Amino acid sequence: MFDDEKLAQIEKEKDRWEKGPLRESLQGKGERKKEFKTGSRAVKVNRLYTPLDVKDQDYLGDIGFPGAYPFTRGIDPTMYRGAIWGIGEYAGYGSAEESNRRYKYLLEHGQTSGVIIAMDLPTQIGFDSDHPFARGEVGRVGVAIDTLRDVEILFDGIPLHKAGRVFTTANAISPIMMAMLIALAEKQGVPLDRFTINIQNDILKEFVARGTYIFPLKPSLKLTTDVMEWVVRHHPQWRSITVCGSHMRQAGANAVQEAAFAIANAIAYVESCLRRGLEMDRIGPTMTFQFTIPSDLFEEVAKFRAARRVWARVVKEKFRAQNPRAGAMSILSWNAGFTLTSQEPLNNIIRVTLQALAGVLGGVQFLHTSSYDEALATPTEESVKVALRTLQILAHEFELPNTVDPLGGSYYVESLTNQIEKGIWEYLGKIEKMGGALRAIESGFYHKEIAGCAYEYQKEVEAKERLILGVNLYPPQEKTSIRIHKVDPSVEEKQVAALNRVKEERNGREVKEALAQVEKAAQNDENLIPSLVKAVVAYATIGEIGNTLRGVYGEQLESVAIF
Repeated sequence: MFDDEKLAQIEKEKDRWEKGPLRESLQGKGERKKEFKTGSRAVKVNRLYTPLDVKDQDYLGDIGFPGAYPFTRGIDPTMYRGAIWGIGEYAGYGSAEESNRRYKYLLEHGQTSGVIIAMDLPTQIGFDSDHPFARGEVGRVGVAIDTLRDVEILFDGIPLHKAGRVFTTANAISPIMMAMLIALAEKQGVPLDRFTINIQNDILKEFVARGTYIFPLKPSLKLTTDVMEWVVRHHPQWRSITVCGSHMRQAGANAVQEAAFAIANAIAYVESCLRRGLEMDRIGPTMTFQFTIPSDLFEEVAKFRAARRVWARVVKEKFRAQNPRAGAMSILSWNAGFTLTSQEPLNNIIRVTLQALAGVLGGVQFLHTSSYDEALATPTEESVKVALRTLQILAHEFELPNTVDPLGGSYYVESLTNQIEKGIWEYLGKIEKMGGALRAIESGFYHKEIAGCAYEYQKEVEAKERLILGVNLYPPQEKTSIRIHKVDPSVEEKQVAALNRVKEERNGREVKEALAQVEKAAQNDENLIPSLVKAVVAYATIGEIGNTLRGVYGEQLESVAIF
């Protein structure tokens, strides 16, 4: 980027500056800290960045141009000059009727990412609303879905082709939710090529960070691969998986770990698909990645750039892809929920705005903002509207979309991108030596690394080395007075009653036969999607299907790791 003569001149002038103005300043007021690091503490931050910090950078090989390998500057040539990032809010609570109203509200107010379904915990782990384990959790952190009837109500008045895109966080039950959406399209008379499904379908991170798994690791991976295979073979315009670093970041991982562990998991998914006879050139374009955005704008921008570069190189060099787009990392990004505070919640609007800005400057494809009251409860209509308007203001009022990768070329951002990339490769090397992501997860490696970072984070907060407004800096004297959303206590009773009505009205013989086909397909190691579609069309419940598969695969019990 600079010739040797110019670099030597810069180095000489920097030395003069350090011995002159800098030394005088340090002898006077000094600096606030002995050492500065990025927000996740993954990288040491220098006092100043100059061309000397990126002197070994190969512009064409490492940075390049947007829409071209290695996609450091973005995956589209025109980025937001062509189309604004997808704007949306993660939503769903209570019954299907209530969630349907919320989806219509968001779409009416300008949501462009389609419908993004949050499901309650019983649904996510394959229990019906009448199961004893579901008691007290029905409709709490998402919408309760027991049968196809609930999905029909969820999309009442929202044709799938008008929604355009359906994103769902299904993981352990991803094949079942895929089957339900396929069945819904048939009932609505909407061809499957008229809309897009983004199924999260990332089961490996459940064993690391969330715990909403059902079956042991290997059969769980098999189910994830079923979805990926079906999408690649039948509807490659859909997204077969969203590989999530975000949940591991929320659990305490730093920026490097978030990207590295997500990419390591993605490698495991690709390898599983390759064993099915699929090709990387076809697998890659159906994959998306999901990262979260905590509170260090420059680190997050650099993380997105580094992750794109690493994935592009993995796809090209490890998997020998010929399709140049196979390694273009499409990124869906969320605000970091753990950075939101219940104290003075209106401050969260500022946090979310700056986190969203980092996502835009980092070149993500879909950006979903949190609501200011999420640390307290399910968002109200008012708070979710503010979150939506935050993205719309960034998109339409501040001219952010006018140029591609506006921080590209910053000595700091380029150096930070390189540092994060280096850290990602180091982790990928360690994981590969262990035998891959599955072995690393089973051995507790991910857990140990993330727990260490989480522990250090909390220590810093308690020691006031990490300042959080309203928590350990200027804590409020008065109680929060904002209005929060309250789930109707009768939701569970109504949902169970609705489930019983479906069971009474459906054809019991058809359900029994359909479940037998699911069991047979599982026993024969077949792709389950076709048999699951038949089961959900017969109004078999998620719990009944889950129990059928538990009978074949067994059930994963939670274990406690001791380090």
